[in-house]
Amino acid sequence: MSADEIIHQSTRLRIMAALSMLERRQTLDFTGLKAIVDVTDGNLGAHLDTLARACYVDIEKLFVGRRPQTRVRATTSGRRAFRSHAAFLRKILDQAEAAPRRK
Repeated sequence: MSADEIIHQSTRLRIMAALSMLERRQTLDFTGLKAIVDVTDGNLGAHLDTLARACYVDIEKLFVGRRPQTRVRATTSGRRAFRSHAAFLRKILDQAEAAPRRK
């Protein structure tokens, strides 16, 4: 088991955590995801591009009325990668807690 270098970056980890809490086909709109992750539009867009290139998220751009709307959801492979990375992090934490304390 090893770190997923794409998800390991803290903003992408927060994005994947937020999307992984949704039902499989459920999406978050860009504005809602931006509020959860607490980053700028450009920063979120860049990180979503990285996740999309890795096939970890699907990005849907559409118009509601005359307003553009971007919706994002985690893919099956993205959910799998997130679970694996979370298990990797849990293992590190468990090992740290189990290590003898030095005085």
